[in-house]
Amino acid sequence: MYRTAASRAKALKGILNRNLRASRYASSSAVATSSSSASGSSSWLSGGYSSALPSMDIPLTGVSLPPSLADHVEPSKLKITTLPNGLKIASEMSLNPAASIGLYVDCGSIYETPQFRGATHLLERMAFKSTLNRSHFRLVREIEAMGGNTSASASREQMGYTIDALKTYVPEMVEVLIDSVRNPAFLDWEVNEELRKVKVEIGEFATNPMGFLLEAVHSAGYSGALANPLYAPQSAITGLTGDVLEKFVSENYTAARMVLAASGVDHEELLKVVEPLLSDLPNVTRPAEPKSQYVGGDFRQHTGGEATHFALAFEVPGWNNETEAIIATVLQMLMGGGGSFSAGGPGKGMHSRLCKSLNVFSFYLHLNILNQHQQFQSCTAFTSVFNNTGLFGIYGCTSPDFASQGIELVATEMYGVAGGAVNQKHLDRAKAATKSAILMNLESRMIAAEDIGRQILTYGERKPVDHFLKTVDQLTLKDIADFTSKVITKPLTMASFGDVLNVPSYDSVSKRFR
Repeated sequence: MYRTAASRAKALKGILNRNLRASRYASSSAVATSSSSASGSSSWLSGGYSSALPSMDIPLTGVSLPPSLADHVEPSKLKITTLPNGLKIASEMSLNPAASIGLYVDCGSIYETPQFRGATHLLERMAFKSTLNRSHFRLVREIEAMGGNTSASASREQMGYTIDALKTYVPEMVEVLIDSVRNPAFLDWEVNEELRKVKVEIGEFATNPMGFLLEAVHSAGYSGALANPLYAPQSAITGLTGDVLEKFVSENYTAARMVLAASGVDHEELLKVVEPLLSDLPNVTRPAEPKSQYVGGDFRQHTGGEATHFALAFEVPGWNNETEAIIATVLQMLMGGGGSFSAGGPGKGMHSRLCKSLNVFSFYLHLNILNQHQQFQSCTAFTSVFNNTGLFGIYGCTSPDFASQGIELVATEMYGVAGGAVNQKHLDRAKAATKSAILMNLESRMIAAEDIGRQILTYGERKPVDHFLKTVDQLTLKDIADFTSKVITKPLTMASFGDVLNVPSYDSVSKRFR
């Protein structure tokens, strides 16, 4: 049986081989015939050469090539137009195929009265929801069709709404952006959904001790508008409704307090699209900024646990005193810091407009505190700079039994800087890090658009980046020492969280700086 099966298999194999050979020869001859009849039209597939195709060295007829880019391209100049109602439109061109457009409003939590407490926090979450002209679903689909990216941010002084997409969609980008900001529907179910998320966010805030203490030093250190919380207080959530948001927007989102800024958009093209959509905004006189006064103070919240978190802060000048605000930024770079197992740090907690959200190398605090005292889990310098005032401080996290010594070490380091402990190498390194952070941030289209909008809201113009870099270059060791000496004479703001039983009294720490 096996022998019969084997002979049949051998016969079948012979038949298959004969058929395959015949088809292979037939295919080869067919290819040869077709290649000769086609005059080599497909010979390039097999690496051959066809006399019917032109050489790659010969320019194609009827095709004009664009001029090549120069080795050095001058940056586009910023153009600003002020509409009759006071709204400013600013833009600069770039060679990037994409564009970023933002609408920035001089309206943050400092403008919240008790009736509107927490409104800016909720407005940030309600951005790009349903409008009077679009459902949220339609808005999302339109943004997706553009391949766009949207974001919104709320700070103590300003609100920002941004959209980013290819330049070919500039008219659509502008229309979606302005509709979202001017015509929000504030549907009850959308407001209630975002309020639930706000409650969760507030609940999780306690798990971020550094962020919690940065809020605490503002509420303890200031009286007036800057003491208003950036996050909606739990007690205010029940009072936040669509009607409250609508009233807040109608009172504060006025033409004189708005700037539409764009990066990568031709100014004339932008004007044609924006002017019809924003020229009818009411021309209301820009109100004076609500007053704030730095007073210093103490905040403590004992929650137990295995760590003590603390922050020591002092007042520094705001952006209206530009040189000293820049010194504060360089001082933050100089002090550096970070975690005990990380070399990154000065970007943590950095909220200045010069160097926003960028981690760079740490130095002074890492070298003198984190490397020498294992009880420290982290130690980081931070700044929070506003138009007319600001804060410079140091945040630390230690084991509870080391809290008193840890605060003393931080005070000693600040005294050392004021006393001239910094050498030229330290300063040069901090200045290089500051300039690097500025330039790398401005490589982002969205940050460039934000920089245009926020500077115009603050100064009425955009100062060139070289202006800031030159100020950084001109700083000396004496500038750093004199600035720090002046800062630590201001009233101390102190905040602590976690196991605070061993944190020394406010008066004893304050006397350390006198």
